[in-house]
Amino acid sequence: MVLTSDPKVAREATGLVVPGVGAFAACMDGLRNVGAPEIIAARYADERPTLGICIGMQILFFDSDENGLHQGVGIWKSSVRKLEAPILPHMGWNSVEPASGSTLFHGVEDESFYFVHSYAARDVASGLGTYATHGQRFLAAVEDGSLSATQFHPEKSGRAGLALIKNWSKSL
Repeated sequence: MVLTSDPKVAREATGLVVPGVGAFAACMDGLRNVGAPEIIAARYADERPTLGICIGMQILFFDSDENGLHQGVGIWKSSVRKLEAPILPHMGWNSVEPASGSTLFHGVEDESFYFVHSYAARDVASGLGTYATHGQRFLAAVEDGSLSATQFHPEKSGRAGLALIKNWSKSL
């Protein structure tokens, strides 16, 4: 594993993880500073394994209205919007409804995962959508060819999260 902001290393890596903690606009600014939106789009076009986590998932969508309207990478044309829920942020364990045929959730279909967010996408036009509910139904994960993403944090989700990461690593 290599931690890098080098565009060539990221572009050519066997697998790329796009993590995210914080606000959408700040994350996009940081990614733009190293040419990451173009790298992510090229990896998607070339069918190279990429995994987005939390805001790393959100930035794959067209835009977000978190603290104003901000453009994302735009691979998926849907938008990220604030959840309509009695308590925000959505923080803690939640079950998910994996899509039929999911490889990410193989063996952990009935497990719960750890979420920390106030914004989420509601739908995706391509790929397999896995859903969760907190006040309203939202996308918990997307599997679209070589591009996968989770709104939750698999690295904080114990055994189920580790199994999910192992499932993704089989695509490498």
